[in-house]
Amino acid sequence: MGNRLVSLCCITAALFCLASCSSTKYLPENEHLYVKGEVEIDSDTIPEQYIDPLSESLEELLRPKPNTTILGMRPQLYLYNIAGEPKSDRGFRNWLKNKVGQPPVLLSDVNREYNENLLRNRLENLGFFQAQVVSDTTINNRKATVTYTATPNIIYRINSVTFDVDSSDLGKAIKSTESASLLQAGRPYNLDNIIAERERIDNDLKNKGYYYFSPDHLVIEVDSVSDGHQVDLYVMIKDETPARAKRPYYINNIYIYPNYTLTQGGYRRADPDEADFYRGFYFIDPDHTFRRFALANAMIFREGELYTRGNHNRTIRQLVGMGSFRFVRNEFVDVDSAGKATNKLDAYYYLTPMPRKGLRIELLGKTAAVYNGSEINVNWQHRNAFRSAELLTFTVYGGFETQTGGNVNLNSSFYRYGVEASLSFPRMIAPFEWKPTKRFVPRTVFTAGYEFLNRRTAYSLNSMRFSFGYMWRENTEKEHDLKVLEVAYVQPWNITDAYQALMDTVPPLRHAIEPQFTFGPIYNYTRTNTARTDLKHTYYFKGGLDLSANLYGIIRRANVSEGRQYQIFNANFSQYVKVEADFRHYMRVGLHATVASRAMAGFGYSYGNSRQLPYVKQFFSGGPNGIRAFRARTLGPGSYTPEFYGEDNFFADQTGDIKIELNTEYRARLASIVHWAAFIDAGNVWLQHADSEKPGAAFSSNFVNEMAVGAGMGLRFDLSFLILRGDFAMPLRIPYRPRGERWVFDEINFRSPDWRRNNLVFNLAIGYPF
Repeated sequence: MGNRLVSLCCITAALFCLASCSSTKYLPENEHLYVKGEVEIDSDTIPEQYIDPLSESLEELLRPKPNTTILGMRPQLYLYNIAGEPKSDRGFRNWLKNKVGQPPVLLSDVNREYNENLLRNRLENLGFFQAQVVSDTTINNRKATVTYTATPNIIYRINSVTFDVDSSDLGKAIKSTESASLLQAGRPYNLDNIIAERERIDNDLKNKGYYYFSPDHLVIEVDSVSDGHQVDLYVMIKDETPARAKRPYYINNIYIYPNYTLTQGGYRRADPDEADFYRGFYFIDPDHTFRRFALANAMIFREGELYTRGNHNRTIRQLVGMGSFRFVRNEFVDVDSAGKATNKLDAYYYLTPMPRKGLRIELLGKTAAVYNGSEINVNWQHRNAFRSAELLTFTVYGGFETQTGGNVNLNSSFYRYGVEASLSFPRMIAPFEWKPTKRFVPRTVFTAGYEFLNRRTAYSLNSMRFSFGYMWRENTEKEHDLKVLEVAYVQPWNITDAYQALMDTVPPLRHAIEPQFTFGPIYNYTRTNTARTDLKHTYYFKGGLDLSANLYGIIRRANVSEGRQYQIFNANFSQYVKVEADFRHYMRVGLHATVASRAMAGFGYSYGNSRQLPYVKQFFSGGPNGIRAFRARTLGPGSYTPEFYGEDNFFADQTGDIKIELNTEYRARLASIVHWAAFIDAGNVWLQHADSEKPGAAFSSNFVNEMAVGAGMGLRFDLSFLILRGDFAMPLRIPYRPRGERWVFDEINFRSPDWRRNNLVFNLAIGYPF
């Protein structure tokens, strides 16, 4: 292991040197490689905390961009150079040079005067009307850096804002938006805010029926004030604004083409006489591919209503959200009366369906340490099962995992297979009227499945599940998932003598294969604003409530402590209340840096017919998405010391009824697609009740002293379609050590092979941990 690491480091260092030397070796004579453009801010009037963000934002404007770098190397330039001159426009060498490689960006490609004007213009748009920019070039070993020094001077601020409009209906509509203006006296002048103000007014007018109005019909004049660095702003309607942009419009007829294809030769407008009229809508669907009521329910507009952008977007969102259409296009057409234009619009909706049936096959390979395996998933879908945009899905899957090295143990190899059927309706199906929102498509979902798991040398499990519930979005930030009923049934089968003997020695192992029967509602609520790119602080919250057999257990007066424990289908039914909360906060600290933090907690309270949560509902800790200094399912519960059992070093998963976890990490970009992170994690799991077989595992008021702590660093490769993550972590606090010896700072020794082998944990995963 140590020799391999040394060899890898040597190879990496050699590549660094090779790539570094070759970056300038092939440059034309008297040319220099342009490696960096930087902006320095020379100002006594800008607060210190704004200097770096302003400098970084200005550097993003500089053109051209230097060659792409990864950890200081320029691999694309290197490949361009070693490809040489291709003999033709085909072949490997041409592909390597022109498709993969990147030609050198030369200093002669840099137009300093253009960049100076670009930076000066941007500063003026930010309110620095008398900004100055100069530049200088530094050359070292044929590598050139251009430094731009910007002197912003004093920023101009808004003195007053006047909505200079007439008393027409349009003028009154614009005047009514004044109180919500983005332009306020005392704030710095900013061209971006002026553009956003025009768009804000236009959006407000669109929601008042002014379909043909646009931001270009507004002008905001700027007049500097003579007695200071201030400006007066005047919001006005342009004189050349057309008449139709000055009046609100109403919806006339609504035409729907549910089975429109692009091969029909363009969008055609129907006559009411050739369409089927249903609930105020005209349908052009001779083959009756969709039921009328499903599409009518998705329409927000009604004949005679005022046009609004909100209803326009909500209708499109409803149709797209049904999940059955590849393309959704709409068109609004002026209605003429006696040859004269009116203030009415005919609405046309052209809907191009997706293929009704589809088959997808996925073959996956996976490897972790000495474990290797594969999995196949076959998924068949029908996107219009009952002609109302229902999604019917059948999935068949199977996979295996086997141990190819190390000491083979009872938990090392398994195979599994299963089938799942799901039926999703794009509406609420309930015995009463329930429409939680019309902004998004709600869904009613039925799911049923079966799985067989065979750990060949230990045991087998048969699992069956069924659920029925609803999913809906309240708005862009709030989402609800309510399973009115979820039933899960697990039965063990074919327990081997070896595993039976191990259970006799280690009774807690029995919990993993106990017959399980859970039934009850599950509710999850999610709220997040992480899609907002304009905020410095964003968050994500998910809370869940899981109930099983609460009312039934009370009716039966179940009490396991008193010997009253009941079964359903030869399994003790689980009676519990489980609550979970996961809160994440993200703070941008630069253009390419973020501090991400997470606090999560889970609590399971079992009573009546149960003493602890069923195995599949319990919490675990450790692993690539948890406390990364400990491997998955190896931490806890509490201060219990994990043990290896038997000659084959069998290690049992550690689970608990209660979980607390805290994480924070600093993420930043190194270069191009390469990012890095430094992190610290803390947490543990505990049992609800004391267990004589697991001393120290029960939750108590002393839980803080049983928290594990780990820290580490890692690299992330952002390939746009996925993020590949590799983290190295080490424990800082080990909860199962004796009191007073749990912090292990004094034992850290990176030079020791034994310490590295026993303490450094490498986690390879896809995506961020949170």
